[in-house]
Amino acid sequence: MDIEVVRDAEPETLARYDAVIDVRSPAEFAEDHAPGAINLPVLDNDERAEVGTIYVQQSAFLARRIGAAKVARNVALHLETALKDRPAGFKPLVYCWRGGQRSNAMATILSQVGWRTALLAGGYKTYRRRVQARLYDEAWLLSLVLLDGGTGSGKTAILQRLAERGVQTLDLEALAMHRGSLFGGFAEAPQPSQKMFESRLLMALVALDPARPVVVEAESSKIGEINLPPAVWSLMKEARRIEVVAPLAERARYLVRAYGDIVANPEALEEAFARLPTHPGRERLESWRKLAADGAYEALAQALVELHYDPAYARGRKKDARPRLLTIALETLDEASLDAAADEVEACVRRL
Repeated sequence: MDIEVVRDAEPETLARYDAVIDVRSPAEFAEDHAPGAINLPVLDNDERAEVGTIYVQQSAFLARRIGAAKVARNVALHLETALKDRPAGFKPLVYCWRGGQRSNAMATILSQVGWRTALLAGGYKTYRRRVQARLYDEAWLLSLVLLDGGTGSGKTAILQRLAERGVQTLDLEALAMHRGSLFGGFAEAPQPSQKMFESRLLMALVALDPARPVVVEAESSKIGEINLPPAVWSLMKEARRIEVVAPLAERARYLVRAYGDIVANPEALEEAFARLPTHPGRERLESWRKLAADGAYEALAQALVELHYDPAYARGRKKDARPRLLTIALETLDEASLDAAADEVEACVRRL
């Protein structure tokens, strides 16, 4: 059976197939992959490294012969496991790094089984070029509304409530697996690669309705180690704002609840202290360490907000000419207050 050659990686193209099969190594797949793809590697991480070393240090022929044997065994295993229940009418699309030997080997065997197999020309690099073009070269016609406010003012919780109510939102922190501050990393969940973040971001953008406003939490151009591409950052720089304000003590209590995984981890706290862009000075840093050691987390959070976050936020606001639609003043940050804030934001956005 002939193998179809596909030359673009648009979502509607990928959706024509019953499965998109990424045959690269697990490490390559983990860094980034086409949306919805499944990983059926024809060479695992160690095998790929071994074959590559043989190619460089010994000969291309030997590398191909040894690699072919490993590929054949791995494809056989996939046929006996992951693919064993696929019906006769199964239509897979296969890709590797650049549409070379790995994907051709898998596609050839699958087509010989009798399945209507397609091959992505150029492999993952074709998909990646599409992502880069859309996020770095194209302008997006979206109307963003920034949910702004100081650290600990409940913006993320309000954004989540808006999404639950059907308001169109873009949760950049969820996509980046980071809460957007020096203490924002998740102890047990590292951030995705820049490439994976961009894949997730593009999927989220494509799903948005340009005719409706999109609420997004105000961020800097970098979330943890992730850089926001121009497609989003250029829109955020021009977006209208809704600001949320709350008392300092209440924000400190909220931060202790929201960052429970960090405050309970002395190593994570110390790493965050080391990342402060302006060194707090030995005496102040020691006082913060003592508060952490004593379990005085609210006092620590209040000190950090008052001495680090709020001054940085105030400096940024002086340069911020983006129009403000609304200011929401909250006395507390309990569930009822956050619900009420979401009500106000929703009403404002639906009027736009």
